[in-house]
Amino acid sequence: SGGRRRFLATLRRVSIGGLAEAQDGKFGDILLADVLTSYAKVFGDLFVTLCMFFSAEGSSTKRPDRNCGGTVIVPLIMGLPSLIRFRQCLIEYYRVRRAPYKESTGWGGQHLANALKYSSAFPVLITSAWQRSVDDPESKAVLHKAWIVAVLINSLYSFYWDVTKDWDMTLFASKRDRESPHHPFGLRDRLVFRVPNLYYFVIGMDLMLRCTWSIKLNSRLDKFSDLEGGIFLIEFLEVFRRWVWIFFRVEPEWIRNSSTGLGIDDILLGDYQGKDDEED
Repeated sequence: SGGRRRFLATLRRVSIGGLAEAQDGKFGDILLADVLTSYAKVFGDLFVTLCMFFSAEGSSTKRPDRNCGGTVIVPLIMGLPSLIRFRQCLIEYYRVRRAPYKESTGWGGQHLANALKYSSAFPVLITSAWQRSVDDPESKAVLHKAWIVAVLINSLYSFYWDVTKDWDMTLFASKRDRESPHHPFGLRDRLVFRVPNLYYFVIGMDLMLRCTWSIKLNSRLDKFSDLEGGIFLIEFLEVFRRWVWIFFRVEPEWIRNSSTGLGIDDILLGDYQGKDDEED
């Protein structure tokens, strides 16, 4: 069907970090690539499964060997979706730089900030892989602390971007914007869903599910996260989080496209827009 062909064409383009022009479905490319980032752990586990299946010692009945394939290939597979989005952000940045300056797109700094967000996933993968490859307790402890710092930065940065940039909320904006009488506290003027508490619930859920890694800091819960059932639940919750995220990501895009004065050539990124130099 036409929908299937279009999806496969989009997937081929996105798989190498490509990005369509705005009129050709750029927003769809971004959504698909973002969805792939939530499947990063799933892709890694799929590789482990195939590795065990084709290895001489593999078995469908024993506990999965998550070291199968080494400590390099799996992190590379898990990092590929973030690398795709990183490249897309750079493509958007260079498109803005080549085009005449427009108030709606600014100088492109928002795309560099977005690229930085996706690059923050790489230290998490590197430190996590190193922890499994060293035996020295002191080195492992240092790497664990580095992993905590890396994953904390990645989670909070991503949460901030979800709320402020992707969902166009004012929760982290200035006090005047956040407490504006024209909209509920921390939200925005136009809401498709008429119940403000729904937005507060989703924001809280997004933060909680972006920090599921924190269970590893609890000695009792850490055992649960190592069980296959626990790993499956965490992966399922991340896919569910991304499913909810899509609804609230599409909402501001629809509002922009249906409002006067806002084009479809760029994603709305709030106050990141600006000129290269302030006017004197």
